[in-house]
Amino acid sequence: MTEPGSTLSGGETGGRRRLVSLRRREEIISAAAVKFAEKGYHNVGMREIADAMAIRSASLYNHFSSKEEILYAICLRVTEEPVRQQLPLLDAPGTPAGRLAQLVRGHLLHLAHRQVEHLVGLHEMAELTPEHRDVINAHRRHYQRRVEDVINAGVRTGELAVQDVPLAALFLLDALNGFSRWFRPDGPLSAAAVADRYVHLAIDGLLRRQP
Repeated sequence: MTEPGSTLSGGETGGRRRLVSLRRREEIISAAAVKFAEKGYHNVGMREIADAMAIRSASLYNHFSSKEEILYAICLRVTEEPVRQQLPLLDAPGTPAGRLAQLVRGHLLHLAHRQVEHLVGLHEMAELTPEHRDVINAHRRHYQRRVEDVINAGVRTGELAVQDVPLAALFLLDALNGFSRWFRPDGPLSAAAVADRYVHLAIDGLLRRQP
């Protein structure tokens, strides 16, 4: 039952609270990623993360039970998130090469958006618990297998000329992920421009798309 004059039901109020909590959690992940990137995981404490958010440490613990749990959330952003957002591109209509081109473009634009988190994940993944590392590695393996499947489809149709599909998929993903190490948002090329050039290098070069 709502208070007199209130337009929100109990369910709506609870939903709004959950949304606010989710937004705060996402803000904490972003702030922690910046701190880890600047100073290293071991040199940053929960209090410093709380200070960066201008909240009390107790409030931080309402969202995350430990610093490692925050690191895990950072790593999920760059492994589980692409599985949800990019892999559907491989199921879209079109030729295998066309679908791979969309994945390459989407993958790089995602890395540009999550560059800090990706670099933290690359440098600090060893600090995760074995259980959390297993989850992250499972997302990576699934993503790579899906890329292999589409390259294989292109080979079967004669559109792509690849002799070693697993190695080609690994090489492709390594090349894409290396983007985070050198890309600068204020550089001469935008992320979209780099993505277009990577599509040409990957599809027409590495995978040798046939006319």
